[in-house]
Amino acid sequence: MRNYRRRRLHATPPGRTSMSTSLALARERMVERAVRSRSVLSRGLPHWASGETGDWTVTPDGDWTGGAYVGELWLAHAFDPARVSAAHARAALDLMLPRLDHRTAFKGFGFYFGAAAATRLVDHAGTDMIALRAARVLTDMYDERLGLIPLGEDAEEASSVGAAESSIDSLQAIALLFWAADHTGDETFDRIATRHLERVLEIHVRQDGSVVQSSTLDPEDGRVLRTHTHKGYDDRSTWGRAQGWAMLYAAHAAVVRPEDPRWRDVARRTIDWWIAHVPEDLIAFWDFDDPAIPDTDRDTAATTMAIAAALRLAHALGEDGAPYRDFAERTAHAVVDRYLTPTDDTDGRPAGMLTGGCFTRRGTVRQQDAATNVELVFGSYFLLESLMVLTGVVPAGRI
Repeated sequence: MRNYRRRRLHATPPGRTSMSTSLALARERMVERAVRSRSVLSRGLPHWASGETGDWTVTPDGDWTGGAYVGELWLAHAFDPARVSAAHARAALDLMLPRLDHRTAFKGFGFYFGAAAATRLVDHAGTDMIALRAARVLTDMYDERLGLIPLGEDAEEASSVGAAESSIDSLQAIALLFWAADHTGDETFDRIATRHLERVLEIHVRQDGSVVQSSTLDPEDGRVLRTHTHKGYDDRSTWGRAQGWAMLYAAHAAVVRPEDPRWRDVARRTIDWWIAHVPEDLIAFWDFDDPAIPDTDRDTAATTMAIAAALRLAHALGEDGAPYRDFAERTAHAVVDRYLTPTDDTDGRPAGMLTGGCFTRRGTVRQQDAATNVELVFGSYFLLESLMVLTGVVPAGRI
């Protein structure tokens, strides 16, 4: 493992007003990018876009990522309903409907941000039933012997999927399940979400607060047979987005279940680890342990997940959360300044495009995921969500 120089949270530098103005302008560019990207919906939902042209690679039903784009449209609708209608967002969501009955833990991501979150943003009639149907499939997948929801036979990995495989990414299920519990009053959703969250964090969060991505369990008694990684540098390394999923969903649980201090504690440990180990410029490398650092890929998607996680934790902590909001704002500014295209340029790249995303540098991935230095649609979602919070459009803790 690499040796790291630890840093602490520190105070906001001068110039917050100009910083806020910069983020508001970035928000405008990202809304414009989301509006223009509707042109690809006749082919499918955005997955990733070329860093050189901004052209989208799409998936017909959204794969696990498509709900991020639908979520962008809901955010844009909440911000400017005259420009982006609820019908625009719903038409994009409809492309995901073939995935409703897929047995994959990752479906929680798309149907939370693409359907459930809409009920919190704009109370749009109809999306709740879609979200609930997806949530019920997740509860059906829960395995008492494992104490969690396994990845499932339809999970979007190149290998190692099925009834006794888990990963930190599977925390994508919990936001949808907690929402379903609150929406229906059915404690089954809450029980499964809580058990899945505690078990997945127990397996994958190391003692120092860093995270390993994946695990193989004994299908009979749930014992952990091995930990490994699908997308990181190696089985001992800390893949940037593995850390990101742990931070994001622990912090999300801290917001929606404030009576349980465990989630605040895990969110703090994992986010504090990130803060201590991220480069000085605040943009994460794709894996914290790639020996080629600094001559390797960054990952702006992992970085924007860290922003969204820090904002959630800041809200959960109340007055004690100010340093985390400050970290989120400084990181957002760093991303916008270096990786968000400012205007349509002569090379053909559109304004509001988040460059610098790295799906993975591993060769053992699906063909559609073999992309580096691109715009990852979920990275763009988390940046737009964070900009909406930081500029006061969406109240902290709403999503």
